[in-house]
Amino acid sequence: MTVAPAVEAVELAKHFGANRAVDGVSFVVPSGTVLGLLGPNGAGKTTLVRMLTTLSVPTSGTGRVAGFDIREQPNDVRRSMGLTGQAATVDEILTGRENLKLIGGLYGLSRKYVRETTEYLFDRFDLTAAADRAAKTYSGGMRRRLDLAVSLLAAPPILFLDEPTTGLDPHSRSGLWEVLRDLVREGTTLVLTTQYLEEADHLADEIVVVDKGRVIAAGTPTQLKDRAGQASVVVTLTSAADLDDAAELMRSQSPEVHVEPGSRRLTAKADGLGDMTRIAAVFESSGIAIDDLGLARPSLDDVFLHLTGHRAEVLPGADPTTQGVPQ
Repeated sequence: MTVAPAVEAVELAKHFGANRAVDGVSFVVPSGTVLGLLGPNGAGKTTLVRMLTTLSVPTSGTGRVAGFDIREQPNDVRRSMGLTGQAATVDEILTGRENLKLIGGLYGLSRKYVRETTEYLFDRFDLTAAADRAAKTYSGGMRRRLDLAVSLLAAPPILFLDEPTTGLDPHSRSGLWEVLRDLVREGTTLVLTTQYLEEADHLADEIVVVDKGRVIAAGTPTQLKDRAGQASVVVTLTSAADLDDAAELMRSQSPEVHVEPGSRRLTAKADGLGDMTRIAAVFESSGIAIDDLGLARPSLDDVFLHLTGHRAEVLPGADPTTQGVPQ
């Protein structure tokens, strides 16, 4: 028996006049996995999420969420998913507990269910002590966790997260990552937009790289990194005086050795752990002292630079007249 994907985008496009914010994007998200939509500001990620969550009507193409067509069955789509946008949407005047009570009423959930689920979510997101405080007194990280709790109140099997950690400090970001990993372990499907390469690397099973409204690459983090080049063995010497001897030694094991000028680091192309082990062995018997030796793979930042010619955080040549256009 074939299990239907949790989310599908089928040649989705959204045009704002001459601006093609999304231009024929397709992808599939299996149930219980995390898809990372990776790209710079203005790449079209938020517009994609808005279409898939029925907040915006596609210019062409369609999508399916939990098997429901976003054009023909929008109410069924909304009942099957939760959404956390870029900015927390909680009511700042209400307390944390009152926010969930309000949303539970809008969903038509029973009071008993809302009461019990609120306690569970507050405990899970470390918000119990602040449950009866006005949301305006919450820190940025607490507001994001409250926003996520609101999105999970109706226990949706699919959750869309649009840059959920933007503006959070490293500690809050790490804490939210752990919450999201727990959700996936319990079977929730996540569609995550982010411009943080580290975030996509930590959380996503599959990554779709979007730039200027189009998909330019897709695959697992490892597959995408492989597109940016081979892994490398990086050796840091104890003394720069040994650079020449160390470079000659490494060239006996690898034809491509790069010596960083003015440093104590040498880099050699490698196919994997076997090459690293072999180079470590020859250094151990050489008498050349080293401070560090390790295997380095290309980062997702290297991948994005390789694919687009620019870093993920910067969209070069962006038209300032489109800054007010929904992305």
